[in-house]
Amino acid sequence: MATGIDLNDSNVLLCGASGGLGSALASDLHAKGARIKAVGRDEARLNASAAEDRMVADLRTPDACRAVVEWATSHGPLDLMINAVGVVGFGNVVDSGVDAMEELFLTNTFVPIMLSRAALPSMSPGGVMVQISGVIAEQNLPGMATYGASKAALKSFNEGFGREARRSKVRILDVRPPHTETGLAGRAIEGEAPRMPDGLQPEVVSSRIIRAIEDGEADLPASAFS
Repeated sequence: MATGIDLNDSNVLLCGASGGLGSALASDLHAKGARIKAVGRDEARLNASAAEDRMVADLRTPDACRAVVEWATSHGPLDLMINAVGVVGFGNVVDSGVDAMEELFLTNTFVPIMLSRAALPSMSPGGVMVQISGVIAEQNLPGMATYGASKAALKSFNEGFGREARRSKVRILDVRPPHTETGLAGRAIEGEAPRMPDGLQPEVVSSRIIRAIEDGEADLPASAFS
């Protein structure tokens, strides 16, 4: 297990801060004394977060990813970057639209890769990057195959990138929580969500992620949230 980090007075870039899990993470990080640079697409929800500094941005281009990293590191390197950006789509593969497939992979796979590429040179030694792939990356499901594939690709990226990042003394933490009541399923870019059992509350998931960051964990499977 790697060495954990002290979040008090840490410089944190939190992407996806206007989402359900991102908002919970902002609250927990604020309580720990972190200096949060929050990024999201929903300005009203972003402004309601616990972050001190906020930027409304769409991260689906390399230039946007570079811009938020430059903004977040204007007064020093990053100690922590959390990527809580994501979209979901439902439906059988034969009924799925190509535009939705592209959006799933652009947001769930390429955005994390572009953020990682932009942020690694600006991370402090001992810093941490958190990527949330989710339980679907462990076992894909019918009606969610394309979405699950985009998250499994992220998990695979984290495995390889994690080894590269060690050279910079940066820890990559892949997080795969079970279904969480973030409201994302109700904002699907395609299709309708199947009936699901009650999920975890975002505050529970956030608390476990924060503990993993502080304790030096490098992998957080679904079983870790039991």
